[in-house]
Amino acid sequence: MLKILFMGTPEFAATSLKALLAAGYPVVGVVTQPDKPAGRGGKLRPSPVKEVGLAHGLPVFQPRRLRRPEVVAQLKELGSDLTVVVAYGQILSKEALEISPLGSINVHGSLLPRWRGAAPIQRAIMAGDTETGVCTMWMDEGMDTGDVCLTARVPIGPDATGGEIHDRLAEVGAELLVETLRRIEAGDAPRIPQPEEGVTYAAKLEREDEQIDWSRPAQDLHNQIRALNPWPGAYTTGPKGMLKIWRTSLLPGHPPGAEPGTVVELVRGVGFAVATGDGALLVREVQPPGKGRMDAWSYVNGGGARVGTRFAG
Repeated sequence: MLKILFMGTPEFAATSLKALLAAGYPVVGVVTQPDKPAGRGGKLRPSPVKEVGLAHGLPVFQPRRLRRPEVVAQLKELGSDLTVVVAYGQILSKEALEISPLGSINVHGSLLPRWRGAAPIQRAIMAGDTETGVCTMWMDEGMDTGDVCLTARVPIGPDATGGEIHDRLAEVGAELLVETLRRIEAGDAPRIPQPEEGVTYAAKLEREDEQIDWSRPAQDLHNQIRALNPWPGAYTTGPKGMLKIWRTSLLPGHPPGAEPGTVVELVRGVGFAVATGDGALLVREVQPPGKGRMDAWSYVNGGGARVGTRFAG
């Protein structure tokens, strides 16, 4: 079987690493990002990929800069046949891509060439896409520009969250990766150049992506809120300060005319409806400052919202 050098960091990547190990592939080394401080105490926390690697007794490497010649030389000594890269978090140099004789394969959470870049899952949902997927790709020096090997498609439901699609794509991607390696071993793995048409870029999420602008249409805001659930979350500002909004649904047929950001209706047992630039949005789950997530009706009962309450975006 192919000897694999694995590079990855978050849970999405850990799912692929587990699949490789379950399929019996010898992983000669794991490369992941350095431990990062987490929580109020700032205690260093290992990445999910590091945790899997250590649990299986694999050599783990955490270089701050993978591009450094001495790092590349050290990894070459492991004797891998193929490098697998899944959400590693650093741009790889030409030398790093060529550590393994067969090159480098990437698992990317979109239907390339749509949504190349850092945040393909969230950007697809925010754009209102009804379908996404996973591609395995032969890596080159560009930003997700390499030839595609295999593709799997995944529907995006109208209320699906970023977390739900992430978990589904992680599973599908892991299965697709194992199939890709088998095709490489069989000598019939495709190399399909990406078309020039249909290229879009999934820019890294910034703080401004989290702020809710109530002047936008309800559908756009619903897509934004569900895309950012469970991380990093979308927020607005009301009489009691910042409020994260986690779940919403569209409220069709609501009469126009109210100022965007105004609570126009309380829906007993569910939450509150807010006017937008086009239609109304029913808020179902929120998180006030310093508290955990709660259903929006509990927030109403606590005095957080009433008809006429204004939220700013």
